[in-house]
Amino acid sequence: MPFSIRLDKVTEELLEKAAKLSKTTKSEIIRKSIREVRAPIVNKSKLNPSELVKILIEKHPGSGRGDLASRSEEILREILRKKPNARS
Repeated sequence: MPFSIRLDKVTEELLEKAAKLSKTTKSEIIRKSIREVRAPIVNKSKLNPSELVKILIEKHPGSGRGDLASRSEEILREILRKKPNARS
């Protein structure tokens, strides 16, 4: 199916270079890129909620602090003390 797309100069140059280096067409680069980027998104929609949560946790590993659960109230108080008073 024919398709038309407008690219900015930088993206167009990148596409041309990628096609030359891959020794393939710009159309094939675009098709492959869409498949690689969008297929995981489409497949994720088929996952159950626990699998989606697992993916989110792996993608965003957290703060690195191991004391957030045990010191949550204290940490929240510290954060609120550091913020300027919004009522002034």
